[in-house]
Order: sequence, then structure tokens, then C-alpha cells
Amino acid sequence: MRMNADGQRIRLVSTSDLYTRLAPGDEGAIMFVDDAGTVHVDWDCGSTLGRIPGEDARETLPESGH
Repeated sequence: MRMNADGQRIRLVSTSDLYTRLAPGDEGAIMFVDDAGTVHVDWDCGSTLGRIPGEDARETLPESGH
């Protein structure tokens, strides 16, 4: 089941991408999830690379605004 996660904040835990400049601990906001399940992220470092389920691990950050 896929839920609308647009705008949700995430943190990269690990990646198998040898060519990315993203590193574990980088954070960003989900832009959208495509039909293949790739999570496209607007990373705080300026990257907009998508993360692939099964190849990359991420964690959801708690919502702020209390």
C-alpha cells in the first residue's frame, strides 16, 4: 500500500550507489513516488536523486511543528 508522502522528511541511512555524493545522515523532503516505487527526494544538499527501495535505506523523520 502506497501512501502520499509528498513533503515528508527523510534521512538517508545507506545507499549502494557508488557514484552519488549523498552520504548516510543526509536529509531531504520527498517530492513524489513514481510508479516503479522510486522515492524522488529534494535533498537539503541540493541533490534531487531518487532513492530505490531495496537498494537504499532511509528513515522517516518525525513531523515538526508542535
